[in-house]
Amino acid sequence: MIDHTGIVVSDFEKSKAFYQAALAPIGYSIVMELSAAVTGHTDMAGFGENGKPDFWISRGTPNQPPLHIAFRAETRAPVDAFHATALAHGGRDNGGPGLRVHYHPHYYGAFVLDPDGHNIEVVCHCPA
Repeated sequence: MIDHTGIVVSDFEKSKAFYQAALAPIGYSIVMELSAAVTGHTDMAGFGENGKPDFWISRGTPNQPPLHIAFRAETRAPVDAFHATALAHGGRDNGGPGLRVHYHPHYYGAFVLDPDGHNIEVVCHCPA
């Protein structure tokens, strides 16, 4: 089981604002921020729910190639809201909300590219 993961972003404040907005529909918010003075190397922001950060962004040279991160939603509505919100806050469309039956009959996902080109997805595995 994965406990947490993270990506490196080129414009920390821009990406922090993007993720604050884009992940809000799935109940994520900034749970923790750590400055370079604390980490010893870079600023970091941890996103999650219920007080537990499980997705981190940090300031630096973005990962190459860009990464793919998928977040799970319990219903399809947050998938739609994520896509619309992410696009409204600087994300680029990489696959609108819809079924991807090549994965399985109920795979409903949406994909956006974040400001650094990371492929961010929200997916629901439940029937409509």
